[in-house]
Amino acid sequence: MSSSDQLQRVIFEHADIRSVLAGLEQSYQQAIAKHHYPKLINVLLGEMMAAVSLLSATLKFDGRLLLQAQSSNQVKMMMAECNHQRDLRAIARFDGELPEQAEFCELLKGGQLVITIEPDQGQRYQGVVPLEGSHLSECLEAYFRLSEQLPTQIHLVADEHRAAGFLLQVMPASGDPTADWEHFSSLSATLTDTELLELDNATILHRLFHEEDGRLYEADKLQFKCDCSRERTSDALRAMSREELEQIAREDGSVDVSCQFCNELYQFDLADIAMMFSDSAKVEGSDQLH
Repeated sequence: MSSSDQLQRVIFEHADIRSVLAGLEQSYQQAIAKHHYPKLINVLLGEMMAAVSLLSATLKFDGRLLLQAQSSNQVKMMMAECNHQRDLRAIARFDGELPEQAEFCELLKGGQLVITIEPDQGQRYQGVVPLEGSHLSECLEAYFRLSEQLPTQIHLVADEHRAAGFLLQVMPASGDPTADWEHFSSLSATLTDTELLELDNATILHRLFHEEDGRLYEADKLQFKCDCSRERTSDALRAMSREELEQIAREDGSVDVSCQFCNELYQFDLADIAMMFSDSAKVEGSDQLH
């Protein structure tokens, strides 16, 4: 497949064109393992994870990129995110039984796709495009065409075990790329789903652009990793009053919070809550609960 759990950029020496390849296997499986989603949701989340991996290659700073589809239909939300360390996670929210097969935009008809860039330092940026067409790739191509004025071609594919993505794009601030773009995009349009899933990156590059002077950069490793923590969870709980939290703990034995991405369970008893609102305002965890 596209080299497993790797993100790899391609530069062409004599054209203002860039490309990125992403392959996910273990990272994809770990992201969906604890959720027991139906096959259709898993496959579409795989495509979203491949897509957000590709887009993260454009980050020039420390931070994260989030890709979120929202609608008022049966599938309410699907989201994937990737940070500058290539840590991935994903989640979906839906109601009732889903069809065995459906296109991405069909499930979220009338919704919107939100692309959010969150630098660790600096201003947050958000772009929104309607969910039109059939595929997530079409929506992303429209976003780059309309919002960034960058001709872009995106190919996404996933099955129950693997996911992969390919991006071809005109370099920002280039001259007149029309001739190069027509040539390169016509070549990359011949890439099939099977090839993208099964061939390694070097073979794909040779298969598409063997007559061009393309160079693969060193690959970045992709991994599933959730940045939830006990400390961050306690920070969120402090939005409630101490009295409210203590009442829940007395009634239920503890305040239980599960991470929506990884299902990690954080439990806070009365001693934890007292510590939470102490001068240190930092939960170290009591001896009673793990």
